[in-house]
Amino acid sequence: MPMTKLPALILVVSAPLAAFAAGCGSDPQPPANVASDVAPPPVAKTAAPPAPKQDTAKPTSGSIRIDDKILKACGDLPTARFAFDSTAIEGEAAGTLDALARCFVSGPLKGKGMKLIGHADPRGETEYNLGLGQKRAGSVAEYLGKKGLEQGRIATSSKGEFEATGTDEEGWARDRKVDILLAD
Repeated sequence: MPMTKLPALILVVSAPLAAFAAGCGSDPQPPANVASDVAPPPVAKTAAPPAPKQDTAKPTSGSIRIDDKILKACGDLPTARFAFDSTAIEGEAAGTLDALARCFVSGPLKGKGMKLIGHADPRGETEYNLGLGQKRAGSVAEYLGKKGLEQGRIATSSKGEFEATGTDEEGWARDRKVDILLAD
């Protein structure tokens, strides 16, 4: 081969080798506008938990259930109610508890004690529902205390969702309650 063609041959062979060597040691990047043959891994879709059902038709459903022994001694008391996920005592519940407090402070059950047992519907976690039941019972106890009933005469507890039987809004409303029993 003549000497004059050697530099041209070196250029022809060395250019592709240089490009090849430059690409070694780093990951090749796909061209910007070329679709890849491999689809990206699917993104796991987690379903959002269903929103808790709200009692929009009956926002005050749930009740304070008063033992027959107390009703017999105190007379007919109106039904008192709790709202969904609530411990608030309002409206007719306040009237009921006012009459109940009078019965235990200065009426036929003066000096007697009571047991308050809070309940919840089954839609929350067990621990949450036990706490909610306890808060409901505590809310009633606090209200009665403000009306003159000594806290030492009131015992509170919770059964949470353990006695719940509801399967729909109406049934869940019955599950949300505080039972008021005459202490022995």
